[in-house]
Amino acid sequence: MFRKTAWLAIPVVVLVGCNSDNDNSSGPENAAFTMNILHINDHHSNVEEGSQALTIAGQETEFSAGGFPRVSAKIAEREAELDNVLKLHAGDAITGTLYFTSFEGEADAELMNQVCFDAFALGNHEFDRGDEGLKKFLDLLDSGGCNTPVLAANVKPQVGTPLAPFAEGDYIQPYIIKEMDGEKVGIIGIDIANKTRNSSSPADTTEFLDETETAQTMIDELEAAGVNKIILLTHYQYSNDLVLAENLTGVDVIIGGDSHTLLGDFADYGLTAGGPYPTERTNADGDKVCVAQAWQYSRVVGELNVTWNADGTVESCSGTPHLLLGDTIVREDTNGDDYTPEGSEAQAILDAVAADPQLSIVQPDTTSAQILAYYTNQLDNFRNEVVGTATEDLCLERIPGQGLSNLPSCVDTSTNGGDIANLVAQAFLFLSKNADVSIQNAGGVRTDIAAGNITIGDAYTLLPFANTLVDLTMTGEEIRQVLNEAVNFAHAPDGSSGAYPYAAGLRWDVDMTRAIGERLFNIEVKSRDETQWRPLDDTETLNVVTNSFTAGGRDGYITFGTVSDDGRAVDTFLDYAQSFVDYVVERGTLSKPAIGEYSTQSYIAPAN
Repeated sequence: MFRKTAWLAIPVVVLVGCNSDNDNSSGPENAAFTMNILHINDHHSNVEEGSQALTIAGQETEFSAGGFPRVSAKIAEREAELDNVLKLHAGDAITGTLYFTSFEGEADAELMNQVCFDAFALGNHEFDRGDEGLKKFLDLLDSGGCNTPVLAANVKPQVGTPLAPFAEGDYIQPYIIKEMDGEKVGIIGIDIANKTRNSSSPADTTEFLDETETAQTMIDELEAAGVNKIILLTHYQYSNDLVLAENLTGVDVIIGGDSHTLLGDFADYGLTAGGPYPTERTNADGDKVCVAQAWQYSRVVGELNVTWNADGTVESCSGTPHLLLGDTIVREDTNGDDYTPEGSEAQAILDAVAADPQLSIVQPDTTSAQILAYYTNQLDNFRNEVVGTATEDLCLERIPGQGLSNLPSCVDTSTNGGDIANLVAQAFLFLSKNADVSIQNAGGVRTDIAAGNITIGDAYTLLPFANTLVDLTMTGEEIRQVLNEAVNFAHAPDGSSGAYPYAAGLRWDVDMTRAIGERLFNIEVKSRDETQWRPLDDTETLNVVTNSFTAGGRDGYITFGTVSDDGRAVDTFLDYAQSFVDYVVERGTLSKPAIGEYSTQSYIAPAN
């Protein structure tokens, strides 16, 4: 079904009232108007709790953390305490965990409907299953009775396509107007255009307009309608939001997403924040703008308190990023063994949490926890869902000839190394639409794939870490350098054999008897759009996709870290196990690569 909402055919939506039970304000005659915004972004189907390490009460401590039942509970708690509450989600609700792979957004939609957001902005990953897949998710979201408006002023589906079956605005609205305490507040949705167009899978007919121009046009339209309190609900990255704030007239608040930015003061706990919560900027009128974002993965609920004066200019903004912690607490003793703190030690931890309003021990919302349990209980069935077939044994290996495989048929990997790591690299290249080539460290691939059915569970056993795909813009010289760094680290006494590189679109020879820096050589490239292998040119520029672990410079991939620090890295936030699932579904069957497609074409071991 399409979204049968009351505002289907009207460009401006007026929603009257507020969601708080405590409306104690005295009305529009007040000189000032205060709104309290509760918001999240980029939960990426992370509906189940995880863990969060913090340095607290003098020691590293691991808490259970996050999960959508805690999001629901915290929002409900704050909503009961505040007046004029607005609940916002700044996009990328879906894709990223097995809950999306298995339920295609159903679990996310049902849990979001427990919060009943006042507006939801589209993110780039909402288009990962195309316009038709997004339509299905929005139908699920709409079926919960909340009628949450979906906002993206700069996304224009063609009429007659899934997102606009009858008319523009069937599913996506440019903005809504929220009336609270006699005041009208406009909320405009903005999606990150180029990234969505080129790194996701929207229909070719769906247009993505310039973010700044569209935002200003919508602000002007709202102001012409007498609305002088303007919120942008963006999926546009924190740094872009700051520039947007300075370049627009009429904007008051930006609630953002996409960059997964933690804001606040968390340095004492070992977390690095991207800026203060909220961050203040001055718009093109010379007025204050309040910018906020709420990190990622159902870990933080942002609470932004904004006060406007009688002229509709922001007087002040303040707030708290609530980091959602559970009461399962673990530390390590001097032997490296886990234990649960008790007595005075446990109390010291709880006292430290209670002393900082940014930290909360949150009990999960009961109803949301029951909904989550329903889906969790089904995951075992979905883990066994067959997504493709291996026509032969696909061998695990790190360094060629090392002998890590558990399959009897995998007796000789001395020339080319493993099969499955090469195929994982091909999956990365398949899913990262901007990349020319891909590089994967051997240690990120954990098992063989035996001949026969390949299940979703196999994919998440193969690639078990919480990694995402990262695109890096690199020169040929930098690619040559990082590959040599990796192969050296894989053989170093204090290194890791898991650093050994595998790739798609790149191939090479390795001779560990050669000088350092020259051991991986004869590098050839056949990028995504090429059909023939050719020598890698040190001066050319290529887009390399890798996993987020190595992109940070770890496992000996030092140059990857340098490139990331230079600002030439873009985290796609695509789950690396999901990339393999999608690749298998697309291919249907997997076989060993052709000999010429192995990244390692020949290997000479170090001299004894």
